[in-house]
Amino acid sequence: MKAKYLSIFAIFAALTFNSCSDFLDKVPDTRVYLTTVDQLRELLVDGYMGYSYAMIGELSSDNVIDNNSPSETGVRYNLAAYSLGDTQIFAWEDETLDNGSDTPSEFWTGCYAAIAVANAVLEKVDEFEVNGTAYGPLTATEKEKLSAIKGEALLIRAFHHWMLCNVFCMPWRGPELSKQCLGIPYITHPETTVQPHYERGTLAEDYEKIEKDLVEGLPLINDQLYEVPKYHFNRAAANAFAARFYLFKREYDKAEEYATASFKGNDPATLMNDIWSNSSFYYISDIGRYATSIERPGVFMCFSNYSTWWRRFVQSGRYACNRDAKRATVQGPGPSWSNCQYKNSRTKEVFAMHPAFNGYCGTAGGQEYGAYYAGTCFEQFEYTDKLAGIGYCHGVRAEFTAEEMLLVRAEARLFLGKIDDAFEDLNIWDQARQNNVSGDDRMVPLTKELIVRFYETRDPGYGIVKEFHIDEVCPSDRYHMSEEINAYMQCVQHFRRIETVHTGMRWFDIKRYGFEITHNVGLEGERTLHTLDDRYAIQIPYDVIAAGMESTPRRPESAYQTAKTDETVESRSNYVIVND
Repeated sequence: MKAKYLSIFAIFAALTFNSCSDFLDKVPDTRVYLTTVDQLRELLVDGYMGYSYAMIGELSSDNVIDNNSPSETGVRYNLAAYSLGDTQIFAWEDETLDNGSDTPSEFWTGCYAAIAVANAVLEKVDEFEVNGTAYGPLTATEKEKLSAIKGEALLIRAFHHWMLCNVFCMPWRGPELSKQCLGIPYITHPETTVQPHYERGTLAEDYEKIEKDLVEGLPLINDQLYEVPKYHFNRAAANAFAARFYLFKREYDKAEEYATASFKGNDPATLMNDIWSNSSFYYISDIGRYATSIERPGVFMCFSNYSTWWRRFVQSGRYACNRDAKRATVQGPGPSWSNCQYKNSRTKEVFAMHPAFNGYCGTAGGQEYGAYYAGTCFEQFEYTDKLAGIGYCHGVRAEFTAEEMLLVRAEARLFLGKIDDAFEDLNIWDQARQNNVSGDDRMVPLTKELIVRFYETRDPGYGIVKEFHIDEVCPSDRYHMSEEINAYMQCVQHFRRIETVHTGMRWFDIKRYGFEITHNVGLEGERTLHTLDDRYAIQIPYDVIAAGMESTPRRPESAYQTAKTDETVESRSNYVIVND
């Protein structure tokens, strides 16, 4: 009776309510039904993370300090953080107070959203390969496109799972020790049930699956598939991802091979950033747009994401690249530019700085505190209502570049015993920054002797030189840190720190190198992150834990605190607080 009633009503509705027919003809859900190969290609545009790990990585690293902590002269500030969650991340606490853009929660969601797109496409690829499309058997052109689409989807799935591992897990510790490290759920099929339960598994299992997808997908990549390849996993970007993956995995022969392949037969010297020789920039945003432009030959792939990183980093003022952090990155000494001395006309401080950054970095903040930033750190605002002044904050990041690949190859070559070749890579990176930089004749050519002198004979300070614990983090039967390569490795990590400042990549290097770093948190004092500290793994989002997923184990909070002596507490009574 009910079915008959519904049937009669449906006929009646079709005859008398024609105005509703368009609505009734639609499928009553929001799924996309993919029927052609070109639809799969178009869907992959959404297969890239829409949120950035820059804020998570920078706040966790030694690239940022707390301006509210006392300086060497006893001055501190009373600046508000952009978000309470920022304070938790800087203090290496589990973040529970913010779930907006740039947070662990949004990064987790963004990565799995990209993975979901890749899985939806891969499912349809399998179906099309067997049955053809809704319009018949595959043509030769469609087969070629489908193969490239499959390759990109596999790379997307591998990359986003790998990024999740780098943020939420311990660093790779080798095939055996990684079996003892918690992983993240590796999703290979579209979700078809409500609130499915996933196990985290182990880091070893994740890496095995990542490598499988990477190795299968990379040969299928075809640059001819896209109008703008640099917004996708093109050949250069795919090889760059493989090089970075194997570098972190300490398989240096493969890292060297893939880094070289990312240059696509070009001399890497011709791919280096020439931003310092460009005198047409007026705003810092002009520098940022050029640095991340797909027109630059050294940019292999770009992401666009929703991000308030510029506002957190530059406008807030509390957590910033200042003091030792700035001296170790955008405004500090180096082996070939230590003679380039500058003087702060206000504070009278004399410091060394690479001329390439003169005009390339900006300053924000009050008279004493500050946020020093390279031109790559900028915001592009999308207005939804210009009259009301509202819209969305976007950031553009060049995820893979020739500059980083050159340093990846240099590191790999050092562990392979190719010191001369590694030095040549370091020299290309350095020489590119000496070209056309205000005609500064105080810079000197980079030599092996300069590298040894700067990183071993004299201590440049500011935390530039670090003690490597890479053999402890990831023991290897084939490769070891040695005195012979130590100075060159110090140079690699220093150049990498400068090259990747503001991007979050420094945090991953800290973890895999096993660096110990210290944060001064307001008046609470010093906190130290030790080698293989369990806080290397950012806690998974609290709402995911609430849904039943296993959290990352933590020791009692008191175990992380540095003891405060009476002398330390007494000395703080002399600090001058400045409300700026």
